[in-house]
Amino acid sequence: MENQNIVCFAKDWHEDPTSNNHVMRNISKRNNVLWLNSIATRAPSFSSGRDWGKIFNKLSKLFSNSEQVEDRLWTYTPLVLPFPFSSWAHLINALLLKYQLKRITRKLKFDDFQLWTFLPTAQPYFNKLNYTVGVYYCIDEWSEFSELNTEKTVAMENALCKKVDVVFATAYSLLESRKKYTQSCYLARHGVDYEHFSNTKHAENNPPKELLHINGPIIGFMGLVHDWVDQDLIVYLAKQRPQWSIVILGNATVNIEKLENVSNIILCGRIPYEKLPEYIQNFSVGIIPFKINELTRHINPIKLREYLSAGLPVVSTPLDEAEFYKPNCALVSNKKDFLNSCEEFIKNDTHEKRLDRSSKMKNETWEAVVDKVEKTVEKYI
Repeated sequence: MENQNIVCFAKDWHEDPTSNNHVMRNISKRNNVLWLNSIATRAPSFSSGRDWGKIFNKLSKLFSNSEQVEDRLWTYTPLVLPFPFSSWAHLINALLLKYQLKRITRKLKFDDFQLWTFLPTAQPYFNKLNYTVGVYYCIDEWSEFSELNTEKTVAMENALCKKVDVVFATAYSLLESRKKYTQSCYLARHGVDYEHFSNTKHAENNPPKELLHINGPIIGFMGLVHDWVDQDLIVYLAKQRPQWSIVILGNATVNIEKLENVSNIILCGRIPYEKLPEYIQNFSVGIIPFKINELTRHINPIKLREYLSAGLPVVSTPLDEAEFYKPNCALVSNKKDFLNSCEEFIKNDTHEKRLDRSSKMKNETWEAVVDKVEKTVEKYI
């Protein structure tokens, strides 16, 4: 697929990179992409400082034009009312969005465009806008997020699957459930920024300051600490092996007092994406300590591929999509086995094993994923 114009509903571009960013960045190598910053998946919480920050940030961009962030990729923050489940807001937003897109696409010389979304709450706009091909890229089991309206999110997503031309799903379980609503559904598992995470030059540098004085093994986790992270499991590891350091890279959206109260748990907070390899190259083991529930059952964690690309052995709670990476990823269902698996990897790991783990990820790049996605979409043009 080449020289297509694409308008895409996604999260906010300038937040930490997720699959949204990786997919569209690679698509923009051969096509023109207008990325629409988040139109909201829930109503804002006016007691949340983070939500107020987002509101002010969006208001500051109301009268701005699109911003070019890559050679063929532009971002734009549309003015929409942040009430994704309100029918009257949908009517107003459709008019607002139609006007704004007409203005922006004219400036970018998009004569026509494909309409893509990573967000189920974009569904009403697929009924109001003119586009050549409609694509829904399903990355999560949205109905299981605690902060979302389950019933309305499910209804929107089901209608979206029926409306668009193509649906991609990042996990097999997501694929199977979406097939109820469309036959044009394809598996597109996540990729990895292999060059970024496999770069061994990071291991040759001095460790980052937070890790500089650690002598024993480092058990590391990177990612958002949200309600799906099993904090009790992390505390158990730290207390059972006080000679280990448990290093956590990422912000928290939940109370983490129990982690803060353990001396060998090191909370580094958010680390810029560019610097993550400098940290994880110093890990002895990468961990994915997720609770097992209906949300995580459908997760396909990008961090698993990032750990492996860096050569790390991985210990995870039993996630379906991690099955393909055994034995380099040990899947365990209780605290004691989690501890023992970490210990086994620490005891038996070698430089050669790390090189082998990393090498096996060479063909799982985002470029390879997007190449398959583009070839599929081409059939519908």
